[in-house]
Amino acid sequence: QMWQVGKRQASRAFSLYANIDILRPYFDVEPVQVRARLLESMIPVKMINFPQKIAGELYGPLMLVFTLVAILLHGMKTSDTIIREGTLMGTAIGTCFGYWLGVSSFMYFLAYLCNAQITMVQMLSLLGYGLFGHCITLFVTYNIHFHSLFYIFWLVVGGLSTLRMVAVLVSRTVGHTQRLILCGTLAALHMLFLLYLHFAYHKVVEGILDTLEGPNMPPFQRVARDIPVVSNAILNTTAKAIALTL
Repeated sequence: QMWQVGKRQASRAFSLYANIDILRPYFDVEPVQVRARLLESMIPVKMINFPQKIAGELYGPLMLVFTLVAILLHGMKTSDTIIREGTLMGTAIGTCFGYWLGVSSFMYFLAYLCNAQITMVQMLSLLGYGLFGHCITLFVTYNIHFHSLFYIFWLVVGGLSTLRMVAVLVSRTVGHTQRLILCGTLAALHMLFLLYLHFAYHKVVEGILDTLEGPNMPPFQRVARDIPVVSNAILNTTAKAIALTL
C-alpha cells in the first residue's frame, strides 16, 4: 500500500512537471527579443502579399497584461474614485485578462470561420503585444488629465498598434469580405476597449461597489451632548439626602 501511494504521488509530480515543460517553450525568450517586439508592435507592416511572422511566445503579452493591471490601479488612486475594501486588484485583473483571453478566443473563432492562417497562441501573442499602445496611452493620460491629449494618443498610439494587428491579419487572410469582417471586428474591439478603460472603467467599478456594498456613507462620529446646568439648590439637597442615608 505504501508503494502504491508513493507511486501515485510520483506519477502526479511527473505529470505536473510534464505540463510545465509543455508551457516552457512559450516563455523561453530573451529580454532583447521582447524589447524588439514591443517596438515592432507600434510599426505597421507595409507588405501584406505574404503572411507576416507572428511571435509564438506568451511572456511579453503576459507581462503587458500585468502592466495594464498596475496602470489601472494607479489610475484609480490618482482619480477621484473612492477606493474601498482594498485596491480592487481583482476587478482590474478580471477586466484585463478577460479582454485578452476572451477577445483572443473570439477572434480565433472568427479567423477560423474566415479561413485565416493563425493559431490560438499566435492570436494571444498578437493581441497581447497590441496592448502596449494601451499601456502607453493610459499611463500618460492618467497623469496628465486632458481629454484632448487622450484623443491624440488614442488616435496615434492606439491607432498604430491596431494597424499593426490589422496588417498582420490581412496578410494571413484571403478574400476581401473575410478581411473586412475580421480586421474591422478586431479594430473596433481594440479601440473601444481603450475608450472604456479611460472613461467608463472607474464609473463601472464604483457602480458595482455601490450595488454590492451600498453607498459610501461616512463613518459615525461621536458628538458631545450638552449637559444642562443644575442649580446649586438641587445639588445641596442631593448631598444632604446622601448624608442622612449614610
